[in-house]
Amino acid sequence: MYEHIQATTIGITCGRTLTITEVMGEGNTGRKKKYATASGLPLAAWLPASGPDGPLESPGEWPFTRGIHEEMYRKRLWTMRQYAGFSSAKETNERFRYLLEQGQTGLSVAFDLPTQIGYDADHPLAVAESGQVGVAINSLRDFETLFDGIPLKEVSVSMTINATALVLYSMLIAVAKKQGVDAEQIRGTIQNDILKEFVARGNFRFDAPSSMRLTTDLLQFAQETAPRFNPISVSGYHMREAGCTAVQEVAYTLGDGIAYLEAANKAGLDPSVTASRMSFFFNGHNDFFEEVSKFRASRRLWARIVRERFGVSDPRAQRLRFHTQTGGSTLSSAQPLVNAARVTVQGMAAVLGGTQSLHTNSFDEALGLPSEEAALLALRTQQVIGYESGVADVVDPLGGAPFIEDLTSKIEQEAADEIDFVDREFGGMVGAVEAGHVQRAIHEVAVRHQKEIESGERVQVGVNRFQVSEAAAYSAFKPNPEGKQQVLDALFSVRAERDDAAVQTALHGLRKSAGTNTPLGPSVLTAVESYATVGEICEVLADIFPPYKASSLF
Repeated sequence: MYEHIQATTIGITCGRTLTITEVMGEGNTGRKKKYATASGLPLAAWLPASGPDGPLESPGEWPFTRGIHEEMYRKRLWTMRQYAGFSSAKETNERFRYLLEQGQTGLSVAFDLPTQIGYDADHPLAVAESGQVGVAINSLRDFETLFDGIPLKEVSVSMTINATALVLYSMLIAVAKKQGVDAEQIRGTIQNDILKEFVARGNFRFDAPSSMRLTTDLLQFAQETAPRFNPISVSGYHMREAGCTAVQEVAYTLGDGIAYLEAANKAGLDPSVTASRMSFFFNGHNDFFEEVSKFRASRRLWARIVRERFGVSDPRAQRLRFHTQTGGSTLSSAQPLVNAARVTVQGMAAVLGGTQSLHTNSFDEALGLPSEEAALLALRTQQVIGYESGVADVVDPLGGAPFIEDLTSKIEQEAADEIDFVDREFGGMVGAVEAGHVQRAIHEVAVRHQKEIESGERVQVGVNRFQVSEAAAYSAFKPNPEGKQQVLDALFSVRAERDDAAVQTALHGLRKSAGTNTPLGPSVLTAVESYATVGEICEVLADIFPPYKASSLF
């Protein structure tokens, strides 16, 4: 999952072409000529370590407690992604170009709420939200604008999209084709994790069985079209944002991974191939040592699940590859600059835990969308960790520390116990979600956590202790109000200019496929290439698939 720009040049600036050295920094591929402390003391790549049960494996060896690669960041730093998306595709494209110029090594697209649920910008339910928090995508025309001048052959793309993931993935394939890029060359990740939407995030459209079908169809379609692309990012991040513990984050994230592997198996997909392209998405929180141990425990537990439960012997499929984003729910609107310190602690924990890519939150995200200044500081935080702190020079430097090893084992065991409970009582995560067990368990923890903050038992700097009498005024970033009109103009233009007969033919084919067990990937791609809109495609599916109705928890 080390998804870095590989080509020698990137056409992302107006007026000139940036070289790979300018974008990524001198020597990133080879890292360093020698590894030593600031005083010149030589550093070994890694040191032998032992845990409660005896000697640990070496980095890169099963069950990958110490990392999925032998050299880890010595060979190459993690992918530095900064989540971005606001207003129109044009303005988001400008932010992407800026971040790439500043040394970001992968794009992460934030879509607005209507796009994530499947409504066009002029739908009555979408008018107030269109382009407000995330970029509005209505048709392939918007995707062409979003990636204008950004070569998909050279830049990996992560997309946080779930209910409509198959539609947006098809747009990526279509844009790559227009750029002359073979789909087999595309690298990146799409979230495509609908179960956590039912649990924690709420951006769902269809019921669980229909949603699982869409997820599985995308897994199959990606294997057929873009084998280097990760067609699912199983996300514990949002469950942690909703209030779950580190143990619950591991249990429910890996439990969802099990559910997707089982669904793919039932669809006839090879579990080894499916697992080898699965990625995961975890939260980075403040309890530093617990977070480091959480990542190590997740890696070890997943390796055992894939080998023992699914009979997969390929080490590439057993490796848990994951992205980390620092904890948005830990940020405070009070004294927002303090958030930069929180983000540094969380980012450092992710790196010491062996993350493959990282997003560091901007200090002003508790107020609104990140300003350009705050986004740059967040990126610079990653670069300081990677290039100045020295933590990337040794693999698993905390490995063997008694506290870390004991905590890693405890988290692994408690998470495994909860997975077993969910299997025994609910038949797996789909049943547990439909019964409301996961939601209830997370809500109980979240309420307890909030009470501890309100009582002062749990300290939150600047919020319930160390307040200031006169806080500095910060103005939250707001999307350009003209952006919404740009979104609508592009939508109206594409409807006026496209071949309506081709659109209707494509939508009819999609309806026919949805009414049978035919995989939907090819039909959705045909609809996208005809410039059918996200809303039109989802309306067709909504005629076939029942809506999701959340169970009452209280």
